[in-house]
Amino acid sequence: MLFLETLTFLIRTVGGLFVLVLLLRFYLQLARAPHKHPFNQFVMAVTNFMVLPLRRRIPAWHGYDSASLLSALLVQLLLLALVLLLNPLLPYNFASPQTWFGLLLLAVLELFRQSLNLLTGAIIVQAVLSWVSPYNALTPMLDALTRPFLKPFRAANIAGVDLSPLIVLLIIQVIQMLPLRLLEQLFLTQLQLAV
Repeated sequence: MLFLETLTFLIRTVGGLFVLVLLLRFYLQLARAPHKHPFNQFVMAVTNFMVLPLRRRIPAWHGYDSASLLSALLVQLLLLALVLLLNPLLPYNFASPQTWFGLLLLAVLELFRQSLNLLTGAIIVQAVLSWVSPYNALTPMLDALTRPFLKPFRAANIAGVDLSPLIVLLIIQVIQMLPLRLLEQLFLTQLQLAV
C-alpha cells in the first residue's frame, strides 16, 4: 500500500509538472511572448518531443497551438487513468465509454485549474519582481502572460499602488472555491456511476 501511495505521488507530481510546462508553452505562444527568450526556449526544448510529432498531424486552429493543448489534455487524461488504476479500493470499468467520458471531463477541468494556477504563479512572481528587481529578464515573459488579465483592473490604483494583481488573485480563488469544486464533484459522480 505504501508503495502504491509513493508511486501515485510520483506520477501526479512529475506528470502534473509536465502538464504545466505544456500549458505554459500554449500560453506563451498565445501571448506572443518573445520566442528567443531563454525561458521560452527551455519550455520548447522540454516539450518538443511530444508536441512536434503531434503538430504534423494536428495543425494550428485559428492561430492557436492546438498540438500543445492536445498534448496537455492527453497527458492529463493518462495521469487520471493511471491514478485510478493504482487505487485498489475503487475498481473502475475502463471498458466503459462512460468511464472515459468522466475522465475526459475531469481532465479538461484539471487543465483549467492548472491554467489558473499558472496565472496565479505568474502574477505573484511578477509582483515580487516588480518590488525587488523590476528589470529582471523574466519581466517581459510575465508581462505577456498576465497583461490581458490585469488590464481590466488597472484603474484600481490607490496612492500609486496597483491593486489589479490582488483583484485578479481574489477572482481566481473564488473560481477555484466555487464553480470548480462543484464541477469536480459532478464529474466524479459521473465517473462513479460508470463503475
